[in-house]
Amino acid sequence: MSYFLVNVLPKAHSYLRSKCSSYVSVVNCMKAYSTNWEPKEPIVRTKTIPGPKSTELKNQLSTVQSTGTIQFFADYEKSAGNYIFDVDGNALLDVYTQISSVPLGYNHPKLLNIFKDENNLKTMINRPALGVFPGKEWPEKLNAILMNIAPKGLNKITTMMCGSCSNENAFKSIFIWYQNKTRGDAGFTIDEIDSCMINMAPGAPKLSILSFKGAFHGRTLGALSTTHSKYIHKIDIPSFDWPIASFPQYKYPLDENVAENRKEDEKCLSEVQSLIEAYKKKDKPVAGIIVEPIQSEGGDNEASPEFFQALQKICKTNGVALLIDEVQTGGGSTGKFWCHEHFNLEYPPDIVTFSKKLQLGGYFHNSDFAPKEPYRIFNTWMGDPSKILLLEEIIKVIEDEKLMSNVEAAGKVLKQGLLNLEKEFPQLLNSTRGRGTFLAVNCSNSKVRDSIVSTLRLNGVQTGGCGEISIRFRPALIFKEAHANIVLDRFRKVLRSM
Repeated sequence: MSYFLVNVLPKAHSYLRSKCSSYVSVVNCMKAYSTNWEPKEPIVRTKTIPGPKSTELKNQLSTVQSTGTIQFFADYEKSAGNYIFDVDGNALLDVYTQISSVPLGYNHPKLLNIFKDENNLKTMINRPALGVFPGKEWPEKLNAILMNIAPKGLNKITTMMCGSCSNENAFKSIFIWYQNKTRGDAGFTIDEIDSCMINMAPGAPKLSILSFKGAFHGRTLGALSTTHSKYIHKIDIPSFDWPIASFPQYKYPLDENVAENRKEDEKCLSEVQSLIEAYKKKDKPVAGIIVEPIQSEGGDNEASPEFFQALQKICKTNGVALLIDEVQTGGGSTGKFWCHEHFNLEYPPDIVTFSKKLQLGGYFHNSDFAPKEPYRIFNTWMGDPSKILLLEEIIKVIEDEKLMSNVEAAGKVLKQGLLNLEKEFPQLLNSTRGRGTFLAVNCSNSKVRDSIVSTLRLNGVQTGGCGEISIRFRPALIFKEAHANIVLDRFRKVLRSM
């Protein structure tokens, strides 16, 4: 923020005076018109990204840490709104937003003010072990903030740190729920207590979680057994023998392939049912199914509302829990706060996991999935109260600025523009898809995709790949139609150059 006060404010004097009633109100006025303080368009100063300063920092870091995934070093003091600055002075229009984790862009004035409050600052400094010593405001914050955005029908919340640990602990809740159904009101037997300590049945039962090909649910050991997007995440790591079903692979445009895509749904659902039956015979019964509303890391693969409705019916029929992983889709970028709201499910999901845009991790569930005994779902932090303070302000901004409507409007422009580019460059692009601004498009092959992503960066647009051949778009909720047009213009320029 200081960068803009020192460097931009003097140059914007006449604009501010036209918007503000007095010079004294300049700072407040600046906050009210915060999106005007972004660059008018991307700025690229270096011939390569990463530039020389990023490369130097990368070399420094490589002496103590692996750096193979680093694209460039950011300057977060200068970054603003939809634009991320790097240390070489490049300002990129960011439609990747830290892998879909930045809801209000960079340095939003309302968020910058939060820790100016002394009480909020103490909340951040005095980080508690929430499961043992929560602060006096914790119950009120959970009810007023997290339960206020809870998916309909889910009345309990378990907070965590990240998406992986949210899914990992949700699996544990499902296994405990499943065993409680079998055990009833009886307590643990001596045999169960003794055998679990040496990783043997009956205390360590042979249960399973069904997942889908192309899925990504995290990199911790249990979550990794349900992740099937890229081999590099999994190779050399032991995995559980859990069932893996096919996820629908649709043909586009959807309205021209209705019958074929319906058959794809039916084939995948039949496979789910068959796997449930097969694993029951293997004495590894399926306790739960985990599924993303849109498979993100795996290629932005989407499935129809009818698919998810039928999947829920299979779960109900077989006594299996349905876990919907909204780590990447939750928070509003699909046009609804929870993507599964698009599906008109007959019942609430059993569990919904979240993280990323919501700043901390966790999962919503009902009372059936809350263990009766203490310490069964537990770790030191159990979340972070300072992130709840950020989330509280984020939700206020979403409501006050009607950002869900903004997502719909900007998403329509971006999606239609991508469809137009498909028609203009059919040899390079196809299969535009998604909801809201949560969009993707396929390229003709992985080499073309990688070339487009890197060339877009050199043209001032930061995006990312997913799956083998897809480019995904994950802009902030403040991304507007004008930003969409900049992205599309730069995209067209890159495609023409190819």
